[in-house]
Amino acid sequence: MSKKRQYKEDQSKQEFIFQKKNYLFLFIGLAFIAVGFMLMSGGGSNDPNVFNNDIYSFRRIRLAPTLVLIGLGIEVYAILLNPHKNKN
Repeated sequence: MSKKRQYKEDQSKQEFIFQKKNYLFLFIGLAFIAVGFMLMSGGGSNDPNVFNNDIYSFRRIRLAPTLVLIGLGIEVYAILLNPHKNKN
């Protein structure tokens, strides 16, 4: 009988896997990814016969993909972060 009661108590003390710190890093990573995709967008031409060299700018070729990759790295860190780890 005591095992059954202990099992019910253990079930009622369930905690979330992610804590506030995890969610903070998740939202920061999502912000990096969103900013990266916004920087990649645009630059088209209304006339298909006119080529726009702006598509090869530093912002679209280097900065935006770097921000997306940094955001993905932050997302992985947020998922792997263990907030229950004891600090000694």
